[in-house]
Amino acid sequence: MSAIVVIPARYDSTRFPGKPLALLKGIPVIQHVYQNSLNSHLASDVIVATDSEAIFEKVLSFGGKPVMTSDSHMSGTDRIAEVVRSLNYDIIVNVQGDEPLIKPEMIDDTISLLDDSRASMGSLAKRITDPREIIDPNVVKVVFDKNGFAFYFSRAPIPYHRELFSTKVQKCKSAEAEYFLPFELQDFRASELLMFKHVGIYSYRRDVLLKLSELPPARLELIEKLEQLRALENGFRIKIKETLTETSGVDTPEDLERIEKCLNLSL
Repeated sequence: MSAIVVIPARYDSTRFPGKPLALLKGIPVIQHVYQNSLNSHLASDVIVATDSEAIFEKVLSFGGKPVMTSDSHMSGTDRIAEVVRSLNYDIIVNVQGDEPLIKPEMIDDTISLLDDSRASMGSLAKRITDPREIIDPNVVKVVFDKNGFAFYFSRAPIPYHRELFSTKVQKCKSAEAEYFLPFELQDFRASELLMFKHVGIYSYRRDVLLKLSELPPARLELIEKLEQLRALENGFRIKIKETLTETSGVDTPEDLERIEKCLNLSL
């Protein structure tokens, strides 16, 4: 099956406008993402889908392939779907334009998941080892069956470890929400729990991506603010593979220093 990586990259991020053009080690974030994606063995090509002339010109300047899209899209999936309608690939991989640490093997893993004819989409998950991530609503958790198919994604701690979490109630505060959890973070090692965080890279069968872009937001999607729940609510199966690779997106200017340190360590 033929596969292509499409990188959605918009300029007007709420927390960090213009972040695809921010520099990491003197290179724009979007160029890091593009070059890492080019090293995939299973993807035949890489395209940047953007609504910004500045991003378009920057991608052209380093030899990339940009495509201008509408500025009215509500999600990266919609932006990708606009581009995909004119492409003839079996599999589309959505790599976020703010993920400079993305690894080529992660792209290949998500493509390979669609070798299973039962899967409509593929994605990755990493076992949680930092207990702070369990209560962080910005870290999306996922549970899946023995064959790797996702049951559910949530910002809440799932699955609920009843025996461990039933000792006492501790009010835990995060930046955006409050959770009442029946445990103290120091009471256990997160690595002893069977809990996984979702790594936000997706592969889609072409027809599935186009169908999802035409569907209205689903009930659970609106509650959790997680777009992948639209797929589950409409009967599409998402196959998950565990990865040992850590990645991190650029959400704020402060993230640049942290990610630059990660790039230094990888050299």
